[in-house]
Amino acid sequence: MIEFRNKQFKCAMEITMDIIGGKWKVIIIWHLSNTKVMRFSELNRLHPKLTQKMLTQQLRELERDGLITRKVYTQVPPKVEYSLTEFGEKLKPILAAMCEWGTQYVEAGIGHENDHPAANISSEN
Repeated sequence: MIEFRNKQFKCAMEITMDIIGGKWKVIIIWHLSNTKVMRFSELNRLHPKLTQKMLTQQLRELERDGLITRKVYTQVPPKVEYSLTEFGEKLKPILAAMCEWGTQYVEAGIGHENDHPAANISSEN
């Protein structure tokens, strides 16, 4: 067992998922890895279902975990920019591989509802 943040984990993968496993964290990290710096409003437009409250929570957790930095400019209106830390940058090849895997999965046609064996079972018996 590995103790981390007063929790017990069986392996490092569990720790990794605890850190990046939030609903929007991987998406936020992916976009920051491609654009380097993003403002809160830009991040908030990533997906229509991403609420300001959820974005704020995910950003705080990513900052707490040392994956992103938050730079506040003292101006009116307020300006806040987010970017990946050096450690956050280490996720780039992992996320690129995940993106490639997703592309291949879709292109292979795996996972379509009609392709699932249960989809071919008639409800008329």
